[in-house]
Amino acid sequence: MKRLIFTLLLLLLWNTQAAAAIIGEPVMYKSDEFTMQGYLAYDDSIAGKRPGILVVHEWWGHNEYSRKRARMLAELGYTALAVDMYGDGKQADHPDNAGKFAAEVRQNMPAATQRFKAAMQLLQKHPTVDPEHIAAIGYCFGGGVVLEMARQGLDLDAVVSFHGSLATSNPASPGVIKARILVCDGADDKMITPEQIQAFLKEMKAADADLTFISYPGAKHSFTNPGADIYAEKFNIPVGYNAEADKKSWQDMQKFLKDTFAK
Repeated sequence: MKRLIFTLLLLLLWNTQAAAAIIGEPVMYKSDEFTMQGYLAYDDSIAGKRPGILVVHEWWGHNEYSRKRARMLAELGYTALAVDMYGDGKQADHPDNAGKFAAEVRQNMPAATQRFKAAMQLLQKHPTVDPEHIAAIGYCFGGGVVLEMARQGLDLDAVVSFHGSLATSNPASPGVIKARILVCDGADDKMITPEQIQAFLKEMKAADADLTFISYPGAKHSFTNPGADIYAEKFNIPVGYNAEADKKSWQDMQKFLKDTFAK
């Protein structure tokens, strides 16, 4: 009995130490006239520098969901920065406000790019990060943002868009895109039209982009977010969580990033 108790205590101690290795901390940085409120996560038990990953939030703004994804990336051995694209940590509590905030960013792409670059520079300067190996992932609105950054030819190794917007007013020119691209799309996403998908695929082919496009059966918009079902019921919008697609897309992202950084 004493041996069993001792073993359980050792397991508890080991789990506590493992959890404590992940550091998550708010960070502040400037862009335009705004103070951006980000969140940095990394594993302090890992020695040496590692790739850095930017995480761009949904149209709701920088919230706990994007911070959770940053911590999950830290558990994989990366240093992750959940960015603030709206400024001052602004968050929406209704689709009307969320749509307004997102539109303000999309309609002023130079300012959006400046905000993204400010976050990227902060991440590159972190002592745990190899500044030559940076990627970005994004969700919904954020997925559209990381695709726009790739279209502009930012020096990113990879971008991953989860149920992100695909349409653009600034199509990529041939040879400009440097990042490998993974798009994780929901096959039942009513907010991304088949026409937008076809236009995107045509654009990426013309731009000679290194694109992987995966469509997950039965997955709606926001299929990675467990809170999507609450949003669907509360606001009557066509979103929904899909545990299988969430798990599979995260696995696909892991392999994609591992392959990218191994090159």
